[in-house]
Amino acid sequence: MIFVTVGSRQYPFDRLFKKLDELYDKQLITEPLFAQTGNITYVPKNYDYKPYISPEEFDQHMKECDIVICHGASGSIMKALNLKKKVIAVARLRKYKEHINDHQIQNNEAFSSHHYVLMADPELDNLAECIDKIKRGEDGLIEWVNEDPMRIVNMIDDFIQKNW
Repeated sequence: MIFVTVGSRQYPFDRLFKKLDELYDKQLITEPLFAQTGNITYVPKNYDYKPYISPEEFDQHMKECDIVICHGASGSIMKALNLKKKVIAVARLRKYKEHINDHQIQNNEAFSSHHYVLMADPELDNLAECIDKIKRGEDGLIEWVNEDPMRIVNMIDDFIQKNW
């Protein structure tokens, strides 16, 4: 199962959910998918969804899934990694009014550069490829081990200092 979560920000992320429907229509996704959609105007056609779910329901979906597709929020990514899930990180973009800036690209690049997540490109053109790599076991991801609570902060800060 694939679990998609995009948090509870007031900004819609319709673009992601339209893309997922497109991938179902092309049969590039065939397994069950559940999405926590947040504030969207688009109505998904090919998978189950709810705008918001309880923490208990979130935890249940996270435990049951094989793949997590999540927006580039550190909390969502960390929750999935701590549960040893394969993660595809997608970025909400300012130009589509999905967020106030493009910091999620930086978060996703930091996790991806360490091989903890696969990063979908900002326009989501490689989302099907990311899913396929995980399903084939060719994702190149390494297991996240969180021994230091400041590790994530330092990792993201180091990446930003080196690249921006």
